Amino acid sequence: MQTYGNPDVTYGWWVGNSVVTNRAGRFIGSHVGHTGIICFATGASCLWELARFDSSIPMGHQSSIYLSHLASLGIGFDEAGVWTGAGVATIAIFHLIFSAVYGGAGLLHSLLFDPDLQGGPIGRVDRFKLEWDNPDNMVFILGHHLIFLGVANIWFVEWARVHGIYDPAVEAVRTVFPGYGDFGMVWGHQFDFVKIDSLEDVMSGHAFLAFLQITGGAFHIATGSTTPFERKRLGEYDKFKGSGLLSAEAILSWSLAGLFLMGVVAAFWAATNTTVYPTEWYGEPLQLKFGISPYWVDTGDISDCKYFFGHTTRAALVNVQYYFAFFCLQGHLWHALRALGFDFRRIPQAVGGLTEA
Repeated sequence: MQTYGNPDVTYGWWVGNSVVTNRAGRFIGSHVGHTGIICFATGASCLWELARFDSSIPMGHQSSIYLSHLASLGIGFDEAGVWTGAGVATIAIFHLIFSAVYGGAGLLHSLLFDPDLQGGPIGRVDRFKLEWDNPDNMVFILGHHLIFLGVANIWFVEWARVHGIYDPAVEAVRTVFPGYGDFGMVWGHQFDFVKIDSLEDVMSGHAFLAFLQITGGAFHIATGSTTPFERKRLGEYDKFKGSGLLSAEAILSWSLAGLFLMGVVAAFWAATNTTVYPTEWYGEPLQLKFGISPYWVDTGDISDCKYFFGHTTRAALVNVQYYFAFFCLQGHLWHALRALGFDFRRIPQAVGGLTEA
């Protein structure tokens, strides 16, 4: 965290990151605890949406964001192919159970386990100790994250192949498996992906992303495994990888930039694409408007929308996603400037100087 040259700087209770900045074990505890909160919110919200679901009103007009995502995944349908919410409560309860597991793990990492990951019951756990200015350490940890993300993408592709997902073109759940090899088609969609209208193309994109992430993860693990002797010998390469440029503030700023990019892309995708976000579950496509800031408005009849101030699920999802991304951009700029050494205390001083003048 930025100290402005003061080695004894202290932070207020609201600056949560300062508590875990240099303590990898506590950092993991915070991440796992955060996962537990998300898991609990997902399970509880899913049960809440299911309890107030009205089958006489389209799902997309009930702001049922969690139910809509499950329906898109082909979950909640009966034997006749009609969405009834079958199995949804079970999934929600599993999320609640796992939230307790995550919460317990977060407490263990925060209160009992080694706060600095210097050692532990698992061999070489010290390899995951955070060293913000060590490029090899950072890319080594990044590599493991990328592999897990790649496996998650494969899991999704296999889910569509074995269980099936909802296809609005046929208005039914069907299995989708385009194979793992047509990456040329995926590359051709890089500028018009919002208009994709084939689930085969969607799943090919996930398969391609899995390939990139696992390959990139393996590369980062391999290049982040150099010994101190090798790092000294490869000084120029070490500098190329970011030596002298890394810090907790800088990495946080990049993470926020990634959330901003994904949030904006997801907002535009969800606002207009009806293949991945079917009209049956999310409501009609939206139209982009400009006022004080950009926002999306409903284009269909919303007289029966009882929730989210009378708007569709799609409008709720897209606008919240977009403004979440907007605030992530502000956070990115704030932390990026701090990482570069900018002293924000100069701003009120400069303003005060202009006032006195």
